[in-house]
Amino acid sequence: MTQKNNQTGIDCRHYIDGKYVDSINGAVFENSNPATKEKLGTVAKGSKEDVDKAITAAKRAKDGEWKKMPMRERSKILRKVGDLILERLDELAMLETLDTGKPLWLSKTLDIPRAAHNFHFFADYMTTIGQESYQQDEVALHYAVRKPVGVVGLINPWNLPLLLMTWKLAPALAAGNTVVMKPSEVTPMTATVIAEICTDAGIPKGVVNLVHGFGEAGAALSDSQDVDAIAFTGETITGTAIMKASAPSLKKLSFELGGKNPNIIFDSADIEDAVETSIRSSFLNQGEVCLCGSRVYVQKGVYDEFVDKLVKRTKELKIGDPLADETFVGSVVSEEHYNKVLSYLEIAKEEQGTFLTGGRATPNAPGYFIDPTIIVGLDKDSRCVREEIFGPVITILLFETEEEVLKQVNDTTYGLAATMWTQDLKQAHRIAAEIEAGIVWINTWFLRDLRTPFGGMKHSGIGREGGAHSFDFYTELTNITVKL
Repeated sequence: MTQKNNQTGIDCRHYIDGKYVDSINGAVFENSNPATKEKLGTVAKGSKEDVDKAITAAKRAKDGEWKKMPMRERSKILRKVGDLILERLDELAMLETLDTGKPLWLSKTLDIPRAAHNFHFFADYMTTIGQESYQQDEVALHYAVRKPVGVVGLINPWNLPLLLMTWKLAPALAAGNTVVMKPSEVTPMTATVIAEICTDAGIPKGVVNLVHGFGEAGAALSDSQDVDAIAFTGETITGTAIMKASAPSLKKLSFELGGKNPNIIFDSADIEDAVETSIRSSFLNQGEVCLCGSRVYVQKGVYDEFVDKLVKRTKELKIGDPLADETFVGSVVSEEHYNKVLSYLEIAKEEQGTFLTGGRATPNAPGYFIDPTIIVGLDKDSRCVREEIFGPVITILLFETEEEVLKQVNDTTYGLAATMWTQDLKQAHRIAAEIEAGIVWINTWFLRDLRTPFGGMKHSGIGREGGAHSFDFYTELTNITVKL
């Protein structure tokens, strides 16, 4: 890795067996700033040979010092990783913003602090988790012991790069595994730095490895017989490909996939609170959050009031330079994604939707900026209502009854998250129990306790992360029976 000044990014190399290395074949690709289209640096382009080299290092280290280290010592090192992330907060936040186009204040207040918290949380949690033990009358004692899975592949998306990578990396290391990370080719910089931070904190060489690249690198991780588990966050099509590639070796799999999440506003809602939070759940991080509430359903009695206030607040949002404090909406992450989101705006026009805000690329913008967009007048079966756009675009539909909205909310291939707004406690519990989603927020959004289960139903994922659920994935349990 070659450090540059914090306005231009860094050159990114692989990190294998405790040191930065170039690709075996010398291949690189360019990394650019989506807000300006300017070059940030070059990135080593990993091939199967580079991935195999990283897997070999991880396999060699998996039964070594890290696995055998006393739990308290491993916990201490993981806490140090979190501390070092915070010490380098400004640097990491700048790199995250340059890579993604998100506002710098968001990187500083959400992405990087949460990445540190992931390590601090699992450093503490690993010392408290217990195992099962059962006494079978006077016949036998049964107890379980946890063992690390082995070599774990971590394949990460581009929307919350460091936050989501550490959400997997921290529990994988806490459980005693070795890892090979494959970040998105679109956002390579903070992953490059976190590899170095892990070594600086005292994690032995070979335990944390990193290979940059495109689909070939991810496929090599999935195909390898020497990788024992894959944790992946990303879109559903890629998840399907990973599952097919992993099938012959019967790897453990943990997927957090796409979402097309409902945001339900009932007549009894606190409208001011619902509007303010819906601004965040619609347009935070340019709508590039798997948990965003992009399908908004509003009950007839408050429809006009809610829509009018949401439109007004949306028009007040500042779009532009991610480094400016007043910016709420930065650029989307890449030209490819920019074109995808704009294509859905054309689809909305074809589907006879009405744009109350946005509906266009931001005029005279230097990079890939799209105005926050609110669409009404679409049919419940329209593509813009049903398909994941993953940008600053929401649709609003009117409903009258609980039965009507529940049917529409659950009529989807996705099932990651849902939000509802109501001051009727019985209604809140009644509806939450019927929604087919892994997470249901009532009168809030994006509020997380890392002990709780996180994951989706249907095409939104396989398995759960968080607290004991993460340890269940990153460990294997052996039951031991002693005859009394």
